This record gives sequence, structure tokens and C-alpha cells, in this order.
Amino acid sequence: MSSTLPPSAMPPIDTRYARIIAIALPVLLANLAMPLQSVIDTAIVGNMNDTAKLAGMGLAIQLLSLILVSFNFLQYASSGLSAQALGQLANNSSSKQTQSPLLSILQRALLLAFMIGAVLLIAKPWLIDFGLQALSANPDSGRAAKTYLDVRFWGVIAELMNFAFIGWFAGQGKTRYMLYQQGFIALLNIILTLFFVYVLQMGLVGVALGTTIAFWLGVVLALWLSRRHLQISWRALFNANKDHFTKHKMLRLFSLNKDIFIRTLILTLSFAWITRLSAQSGDVILAANAILLQVLSISAFALDGVAVSAETLSGQAAGRRDWPHFRIIVKRTGVVSYGLAMMLSTIWWLAMPTYLDFMTNIEPVFALAYDYHLYAVLLPLVGVGAYWLDGIFFGLTAGSVIRNAALILALIFFPLSWLLYQQWDMTGIWLSVWCLLLLRLMILGGFLYRAHQTGSYEKLQPEA
Repeated sequence: MSSTLPPSAMPPIDTRYARIIAIALPVLLANLAMPLQSVIDTAIVGNMNDTAKLAGMGLAIQLLSLILVSFNFLQYASSGLSAQALGQLANNSSSKQTQSPLLSILQRALLLAFMIGAVLLIAKPWLIDFGLQALSANPDSGRAAKTYLDVRFWGVIAELMNFAFIGWFAGQGKTRYMLYQQGFIALLNIILTLFFVYVLQMGLVGVALGTTIAFWLGVVLALWLSRRHLQISWRALFNANKDHFTKHKMLRLFSLNKDIFIRTLILTLSFAWITRLSAQSGDVILAANAILLQVLSISAFALDGVAVSAETLSGQAAGRRDWPHFRIIVKRTGVVSYGLAMMLSTIWWLAMPTYLDFMTNIEPVFALAYDYHLYAVLLPLVGVGAYWLDGIFFGLTAGSVIRNAALILALIFFPLSWLLYQQWDMTGIWLSVWCLLLLRLMILGGFLYRAHQTGSYEKLQPEA
């Protein structure tokens, strides 16, 4: 009904800093639980006094990320479709009808996650061998990575299902459920991994097993939360309506996010390329970078909280064609983003010695990581613009711009990073990381600035 009202009759968009923070905070807290899985695993392996194992862990996490993040459209699609369904059903008084579309969206996403995960599991031997070869794994670190991945791959289905649950909860504004589930996985991962490694002495296998079991039990918890949210029985949760599983509806999960898929694939390949450069420089450099890059992983998930605020509010403004408020939202979410980035960099600067001591007891790895820790400390400030503008363009649903920006990025980044690496080795690798983040800011900022100068924000959006 509100869609029929003229803009002047609609309630004004709340652009206060308090509103931006209120949207961002629950997402930030839920997000921070996500990278804890790899941080926990890396810290435990980093204290095994074996450089090859730590280097192998870095390779394994990067390869898993490359594979799994390629399918994070499950999260974006579930979020978008569930948000739309909720909006459409707001006008429907029938609870039976209200539940059905939301339930079917979740069921489709989970089924697709299961099917993709099953294919990845079947292809496990080939994916691991080819992936480690592509990342230039050394013999010792390669063996360690394979040991870890052989077990972690059994959790791939659960991790893809996790994408679906996160998106489904987020699309309905149920960030509290996201926090419960991700916090549960992180806590259980710590308990199980410590038990398998230090009590049962299972080494790398124990690290991988703890994480795998934690993700599967996280799926069970998410199913219970979903059933509670929809107020349906367990039987109803698994009872699928064939009309909701047509070829068209299943393929829609792909088509909604093809541009995002291209963008995400390019970004993941970029970080895989950085890992390959590290591997070519030896296990000590690979291990040190595996630890330092966790700073970016943690910081990125925190910064994504504000990016969600930017996405939500800019999306509202764009939907109304309210460009004056859109410009205010761009400015204020930028202020909050950079404020958070300054806070994160300060925290990392103060905590870095303790963090490195916690992450590894291998002296050469610790010493090298400490020598380069300032590059990592500054990562939030260097990278914040990329995450902030991602949120703005996601809010605009500017899929083609997001895709084109990623393609431009690839054309510049890969040859530039190779030149930097050839010239300065380890320093060149870290300059490449900075370039990757700054180029994303510059390219997306260029698109936004051009629209601002011409007053043609509509051109950034897809045609209706």
C-alpha cells in the first residue's frame, strides 16, 4: 500500500547516525562469529611448532574460501527472496499463506546447497589436488593442507547450508537468530577442536574434525530456530510443496546473483593469487601471511556491519528515487565506516603483539609476522572504502556496475601485483593486498562520483 503513496506522503527515511549504528551493530556482532572458525583453527595449528602445518593451514583455508565463497549467492538470494516474500505477505492476513512462501524459499536454498555440496564432495580428490597445485603448495605444506581438507570437505554441505540460513534470517531482519547460530558454531568449534587436539592428540585431523562437526550441529540449531520462527512442526519443516520446486524457481537462485557471482569469484581469485605468491616464497612467508591476513578477515566482517546499514538505507532511498537523502546516506555511512576502521586499526595496533603470541609459537614465523604487522594493522583503514561502497552499490542493486568494477579490477590488479612481487617479494605481496583494496575503492568511487556529477543515479540501477 505504501508503494502507491507519493514520496511526500511516505515517512521520511531515518538517516540519523544512531539509526545507522542500530542497523549495523547486530550484523557486526553476528558477522564477527563467522571468521572465528578459521582464526581458531589457525591459532591451534600455529602453536603446534610446525611451520609446514601452519603454512598448509593457510593454503587449505584459502582453497576452501575460493570454493565456498563462489556459492555465497545462496546467502544473497535467500536474503533477497525472503525479504520480498515478507513484504508481499504483509498484506496477507492468512498465516498459512504467510508461512508457505518463506518456508519454500528456505527449502529451495537448502536443497540447492545440499546438491552443490554433494557434487563438491564427490569431486573432493580432484579439487584438492588441482587446488593445491594451482596455489603452488610446497611438498610438506601441501601434505598438511591435504590432511586438513580431507576431513573439512565432509562439512562443505553444512557450510553451504549455513549461507542459506544466514541469508534467510537476515532477509527477515532476524539478526538475533544469526547471532545465536554463528556464536554457537564458534563456541562449539573451540570446545571440540581443543578436545580432539589436546585430549585425543589428533593433530590436524582433530582441528578439521572439530570445525566440521560444529558446522553440522550449527545446521541442526538453525533448523530448530527456523521451525520456531515459522511456528510449524518438524514434519511441516521438511514437507515440501512440489509447486515451489519448479525449474524456474530453482534457477532464480542463480540468476538473481550472476553479477555478484562474477564479482565474488574475481575477489576470491585475487586473494588466492596472493596466497600463491606467498607459497612461492616459502613456508615461513606463507605461514606468517596466513596469520596476518586473518586481521583482514576479522576486520572485513566487522566493516560489513556498516556496509549492511549502507545497503539498507541507500536501497530505501533509491527505491523512492530520493536522491537528496541518498547523498546524505552515502556521506554518513562513510563517516561511520571510517570511524569504525580507525577504531579497528587502533585495537589491532595495541593488540598485535598479544595476537601474534596467541597465534603461533614458531619463532621465525612470529618474527616475520611482527616485522610486517603494521601492514596488517592498517588494513581496516586501507580497505574500509571498498566495503562501504560495496554496501552502497548493493543497495542500488547495481549488479552490472558491481560486475564491471570487478572486471576492471582484475585487469589492473593481476599484472600490477606480479610486478610488485617481482620487485619486492614479501613487501610486494603486502603492497598487492593494499592495492587490491584501494583499487576497489577507486573504481567504485569513480562510478559513484560520475553519477553524482551528472545527477544520473538512476543509470546505476537496472532497468525495471
